Amino acid sequence: MSIENGVRALEEGIKTDFSRSTDYAGYLDLDTLLSAQHPISDHHDETLFIIQHQTSELWLKLVLHELSGVRENLDADDVSRARKGLSRVKHIFHTLTDQWSVLATLTPSEYAEFRGVLGNSSGFQSYQYRAVEFILGNKNAALLAVFESRPEAKAMLAETLRAPTVYDAFLRYLARRGHPVPQQILDRDVSRAWVEAPELVA
Repeated sequence: MSIENGVRALEEGIKTDFSRSTDYAGYLDLDTLLSAQHPISDHHDETLFIIQHQTSELWLKLVLHELSGVRENLDADDVSRARKGLSRVKHIFHTLTDQWSVLATLTPSEYAEFRGVLGNSSGFQSYQYRAVEFILGNKNAALLAVFESRPEAKAMLAETLRAPTVYDAFLRYLARRGHPVPQQILDRDVSRAWVEAPELVA
């Protein structure tokens, strides 16, 4: 590899013409992704606030994708893949937690300088966050009302509310393997929140 006038030459064989094939930006749809930040104030730090939350929503999308896969793999008795999915989710949650340190560089007084323009919008309205809660067993049908103005989000949440949780799938797997999971638990109303079942302790 040659360096001329401090500039390294491109490695031989590197493709430079993507006019007839998919390139990095096209595959990731970066034009859409990087143009999805629309600050409504002129405050410098609002872009940080937006990207922080958009990034969180992308991770939540992946969490939901993985947890759905875990449930499907448990239903198929594929414990190895289910465990891998759960491990991935654990690392995603670590990343979600760690990335909040970036937002912590925004002081409360700085946030207050543009919080007013956000109106009633709040992370409480994250339907993906609620879907993660639902698929993990913390179900609350009353929360659907928060999403009346977003029919697609409400429909997705209603479907998640009616679907078995990851824990339901795990218990059904245990029952198929001969463990004495009480039938009333296997037949429970899966749209209701999980509560402790003393008969499962043994």
